[in-house]
Amino acid sequence: MKTLRTMAGIAALAVCTGCAAMNNEPATPGPVGTTGNVSDPAQVNSSEQGVVPVGQLLDVRLQTALSSATATAEQRFEATTAADLMQGDRVLVPAGSLVRGVVSSVDSAGRVDRTGRLTLAFDEIRVNGREYPMRAHATQVFESGGIREEGAKVGTAGAVGAIVGGIIGGLRGALLGAVVGSGGVIAATEGKDVELPAGTIVRIRLDTPLEIRR
Repeated sequence: MKTLRTMAGIAALAVCTGCAAMNNEPATPGPVGTTGNVSDPAQVNSSEQGVVPVGQLLDVRLQTALSSATATAEQRFEATTAADLMQGDRVLVPAGSLVRGVVSSVDSAGRVDRTGRLTLAFDEIRVNGREYPMRAHATQVFESGGIREEGAKVGTAGAVGAIVGGIIGGLRGALLGAVVGSGGVIAATEGKDVELPAGTIVRIRLDTPLEIRR
């Protein structure tokens, strides 16, 4: 009976977490679905077959941590797309597609009166084993994780998956302590360094069209 009550409680927490994700999602139109779950597919804003237009937003998940305290200019990093990008009923860019980027500039906080900054540029995407050049910059950053930490309280990851379903990995909202300005400049607040943990969702905007061949 105690186990059933625990499972029910986590199910209720899952629902509340999903609601919080929706409430924290910004009003700006983006690729994340209406449930706030990063696994929801996004639609291409173009009728031209195979073309992802300028201005298209994509959510990508950082594979490693980035910090203005330790990063260097020209440092390479990788991310993966967080949701399928659809064109009609066709998956144009599958979730999990590799996106490569570079730290184009960096300023560490150094001292109390200085604010850490990172500028991220994205220049390549791999779709179905084929690589395409791209140009994109960061527009927003989000904390991700849903209620993944609840796994230890249930006993098995499978049980958690059965309860919370797609809510695992959902967006929690804008990453605290980081503000994205023009040109993809991510600035910290209160004289601190920018800290982007692995798993952070970065919303990027295409600066040039991207043509995906079949």
